[in-house]
Amino acid sequence: MEHHVSKPGIIKRYGVKKILAAGLPFFVAGFFIASGIHGINSSVAGSINEGPHLTASEPSTIPGSFANLADTMSPTVVNVRVTKITQADFPGHNFQQQPFDDFFNRFFGGSPEMPKNFRAQGAGSGVIISKDGYILTNNHVVENAQEVTVTLADKHEYKAEIIGRDPKTDLAVLKINADKDLPSAELGDSESLKVGDWVVAIGNPFGLSQTVTSGIVSAKGRVIGAGPYDDFIQTDASINPGNSGGPLFNLKGEVIGINTAIIPQGQGIGFAIPVNTAKPLIPQLVDHGSITRGYLGVSIQSITPDLAEALGIDNSQGALIADVAPGSPAEKGGLLRGDIITGFNGTSIEDSHDLPVKVAAVPVGEEVTVKIVRDGQEKELAVKVGKLESTPELLGNASDHGQGRWGLQLHELNPQVEQQLGIDAETGVAVVGVEPGSAADEAGIRQGDVIIEVNKKPVSTIDDVKERISQSTNKDRLLLLVQRQDGKMYIPLEQHG
Repeated sequence: MEHHVSKPGIIKRYGVKKILAAGLPFFVAGFFIASGIHGINSSVAGSINEGPHLTASEPSTIPGSFANLADTMSPTVVNVRVTKITQADFPGHNFQQQPFDDFFNRFFGGSPEMPKNFRAQGAGSGVIISKDGYILTNNHVVENAQEVTVTLADKHEYKAEIIGRDPKTDLAVLKINADKDLPSAELGDSESLKVGDWVVAIGNPFGLSQTVTSGIVSAKGRVIGAGPYDDFIQTDASINPGNSGGPLFNLKGEVIGINTAIIPQGQGIGFAIPVNTAKPLIPQLVDHGSITRGYLGVSIQSITPDLAEALGIDNSQGALIADVAPGSPAEKGGLLRGDIITGFNGTSIEDSHDLPVKVAAVPVGEEVTVKIVRDGQEKELAVKVGKLESTPELLGNASDHGQGRWGLQLHELNPQVEQQLGIDAETGVAVVGVEPGSAADEAGIRQGDVIIEVNKKPVSTIDDVKERISQSTNKDRLLLLVQRQDGKMYIPLEQHG
């Protein structure tokens, strides 16, 4: 069992991911066993939108049977089998714990003799979205994969190429080259979904092929701590490990979500990425393999009733600016700390959760209108949206202090770092990279952690960390107090040899 506090954000995706939100652990629904977004013109994207797509005839409001939908749409659902090199973590070892260790220990029995690095095979699901073999699935299903094999409903197998991945939304696009046109599913409109609508999930739970489950939309817009663009569909259609990447259909046979996460203790609580989140991403993933997002440069928070009263405002609508990054598009556009953003690019902002998605969707360099409330007065400001730098570029610009000995790559907190890594911390130093096999890696330090104490002394800058390390009486051991989202934990680091 994992006893550490898990991060409610995107962490290592070896088939199953544990996160923490509202005190409940979540798992992404992959399955493993040991052994700023804007459309881009694309000929490939055009082929995805071309028919013929399979759709089931629309039944009555209360379906008597899902047989027609299951029979029609099952050929569009595939099994995704992945081979990776990963780390073992069994009793008696001090290796970094992997998210699916409970499975190994309960079903296989951890072996202290198993090597630290070993081949692991995992299984997930996917849905064919074009007749020429493009497949939509979850990023965590194929991340770090050495080999990906796709099995169709007719049992034909194909080697798959990973065309593009987006860890922030946990989406990926694969491509297989078949010798025939493939049955493909149509991407629907998740915005039109209503709570209470019937939905059907088809996937490969626990490696079992072509499993069909049904339920209703339990909620929309769920934020479960998986990342800055959380906007999940909650459903009670049964979703289990192995369903990751598989489609959630409406009764017309249109894909309206990609099944992603579950609460193991919850009876019938699963989460799917809305297909409207995926649709504008697909062309960029196909053409470029990654996503370019817009960047504003503000730290924001929602307005609670107590905060509204303290600010002397009548309602809680909008996103309150807590900080503005120096030199950012927001600063250049005249936004200030304490402003309340109520509109962005012609759409309303109800709370802080609405803004990141809308900013990310704006093409870099485009000028937008930001509606704010400042000192009780409404204003409109023109802001030119910048580019949200990717994590690898951020890591390249980060300080390498401490990496050589302890394996930590650190960056002082600022709005851009906090937004990219999903950090919400008042003080400390962000971990933006961990060297594989280092003391930090073996101790379980993760990208996105915030170090707030070294040897029980507070730190707020990289220089503080260096000073605390230099003052350590035991040069081979450190004690860190780490914030992982809403939880804090002590983590000892130790040098061996």
